[in-house]
Amino acid sequence: MEKTDILSLDLNELETALVSLGEKKFRAKQIFQWLHVKRVFDFDKMTDISIQLRERLKENFCINGLFIQKKLESCIDNTVKYLYRLSDGNFVETVLMEYSYGHSICVSTQVGCKMGCRFCASAIAGYVRSLEPSEILQQIYTAEMDSGVRVSGVVLMGIGEPLDNFDNVVKFLRLLSDKNGNNLSLRHVSLSTCGIVPRIYDLAQLKLGLTLSVSLHCPDDKGRSEIMPINRTYNIDSLIKACKDYIDATGRRVTFEYAVIDDVNSSDADADRLADLLRGINCHVNLIPVNKVKERSYHTARSGVAEFAKRLGKCGINATVRRTLGSDIEAACGQLRRDAGLHDGTNGGAML
Repeated sequence: MEKTDILSLDLNELETALVSLGEKKFRAKQIFQWLHVKRVFDFDKMTDISIQLRERLKENFCINGLFIQKKLESCIDNTVKYLYRLSDGNFVETVLMEYSYGHSICVSTQVGCKMGCRFCASAIAGYVRSLEPSEILQQIYTAEMDSGVRVSGVVLMGIGEPLDNFDNVVKFLRLLSDKNGNNLSLRHVSLSTCGIVPRIYDLAQLKLGLTLSVSLHCPDDKGRSEIMPINRTYNIDSLIKACKDYIDATGRRVTFEYAVIDDVNSSDADADRLADLLRGINCHVNLIPVNKVKERSYHTARSGVAEFAKRLGKCGINATVRRTLGSDIEAACGQLRRDAGLHDGTNGGAML
């Protein structure tokens, strides 16, 4: 009999599952808190439930766990990068970042990516599969238990496209914010998408309260289609309209991510076109120096990013340059997963 992934069940689903086994409904809350509050992932250690119930749990459920394959710690800014091995032997990466206000974590939502953005390493080795809600959660729980810190912010900007794993990501978000469990406000969560327009509308209807970050990276269709194939399906006009509708539906400001790439999208004319495109929208522009990927030739001069930000500011667009963290451990690159995948024969990939 195939066992149920208990860490991916919300409280209502867990109640239903236990009642179907002839157990009392209130037991679900006890087990839910063992998992999501106490972070106990061994049924035998759930000491306030009977031995008989613990045995039934072991017979019917499994607890998805991650294994720390490799861990790199920055000597510069305390950034920690984890390479996690999943139960099926695949790998994902997670980055724990320290800020003045607390710790934020960047999690992956898929093994590999289908989107094929030219400047990003995640799609180089292809897509393998989407992550279960439990596998996204465990990136946070495992990092917290290993580091001894409490995560106060979550960014879905690691390997994979979150909106391509829509149902599992939404389930993860509901589990993450459940008041009976982890209880993290979704106002402290940012979800990054390359622009799957129909899913932006689906997300808007849920009114989750999170921040939507849209990877724009070019102000015109010709240039964006060259570096982001998704634009050939959902062009800039449709994407910008979806973002405006998202703002209207949720009351939340949208962040536009823009990787400034020398000789691709970094000219004064590009900045002016970007300003024209975004003028009047309740948004913020996050400028990103593109990370070096050995399979790609794209690069960024740091001074060029600053000049691009200055040009946008003169045009009335609020823009900041993303702080670079963990540069000594390639925290934003994703080489760990690809190297591990190639070494053991699994399908490898990497994130930006």
